[in-house]
Amino acid sequence: MTERKPAGAGWETWVERQIRESMERGEFDNLAGAGKPLPDANQPYEEMWWLNRKLAEEQLTNLPPSLILRRDAETAYDAALAAPTEAQARAIIEAINVRIAAAIRNPPPGPGVNLVPFSVRKVLKARRSHQAG
Repeated sequence: MTERKPAGAGWETWVERQIRESMERGEFDNLAGAGKPLPDANQPYEEMWWLNRKLAEEQLTNLPPSLILRRDAETAYDAALAAPTEAQARAIIEAINVRIAAAIRNPPPGPGVNLVPFSVRKVLKARRSHQAG
């Protein structure tokens, strides 16, 4: 629809005519999602719904870097416990320890880091217990 509204026509009349002509041409036939419920129709209204959806689609976050590091540290610990070999568990913990040490040296913006590097020995001991139990 690239046609401009004629000068004397009212908006409602012009829009309704555009819709009617499109329907007559069949442009509304077989649209994706036709006859299906609207997604998230039963969810409470959120003012920034579009931003939250875009962040989820792009797998992005609006968390401060220090909170992302905390979340990643928890994930790394869990991954180390579940790692198939001690070498892989050690590599996971050493990698997150590098990030934690860097954040301690140069704190990122946002809440404090409040993390200390993991003791590789303690994590491997916990992993052995986790694997045995």
